[in-house]
Amino acid sequence: MAKKISKFVYWTPRILSIMFILFLALFSLDIFDMKLNFWGTVVGLFMHNIPSLILLAVLLISWKYEIVGGIVFILAGLAYIILTLVRVPWYMAISWSMTIAGPAFLIGILFLVNWYKKRK
Repeated sequence: MAKKISKFVYWTPRILSIMFILFLALFSLDIFDMKLNFWGTVVGLFMHNIPSLILLAVLLISWKYEIVGGIVFILAGLAYIILTLVRVPWYMAISWSMTIAGPAFLIGILFLVNWYKKRK
């Protein structure tokens, strides 16, 4: 039974991270509505995907060092909440934060649980 739990704790943050990064990358597809030329589209896609690329690098590092994933995903969620609260009214920021920062917090907590269990 403990082996099943440890496999669950090991794989869940990694799979959720991949799904979360793909979800964030979907937001970059709005660049095609702007009717830019080829290089404008390439630069726009790159700019929109910088957060996804950073989180992908963090995921690759945290595959072995779970503490890195735990800290960075939680900090990314906090940064998103702060940036959202600065730009939009609080009642809109709550729903936006639950959509983006909520999964980031969950992934960070799961990475920290995995790190803690690995240390034991």
